[in-house]
Amino acid sequence: MKLKSLTPIIWTKDIQSTTTFYKKLGFKINEENEDLVWTCMQNGDIEINIANPEANPDFKQPQFTGTLYFNVENADEAWEELKHNKVVYEIETFDWGMREFAIEDNNGYILQFGEAIEFDYGDED
Repeated sequence: MKLKSLTPIIWTKDIQSTTTFYKKLGFKINEENEDLVWTCMQNGDIEINIANPEANPDFKQPQFTGTLYFNVENADEAWEELKHNKVVYEIETFDWGMREFAIEDNNGYILQFGEAIEFDYGDED
């Protein structure tokens, strides 16, 4: 099996607020249905679908046990743009050669932003 792409679908009770949040990340609305039950947003090659799970009576609030990880060209610039949101962890450089930070979107989903960096591992003798 060859996979071609991955499009996350996040659930929300407030599609308008969620699309407004993701527009701040540079996403644009590609498509939405007339009843605003779902919206497809895109930023470059990244696509996210936002849906209101009206048909699921068990849906009370957004839940997700992972994160959405965005590779960015400049983590420090992204941090300056996004640090006013609810911060999960501030920008830092990790031992595995990534400079990254994490915030929450308006639903509480965790969004991580990272940039691969040159990293000096010291003596490898």
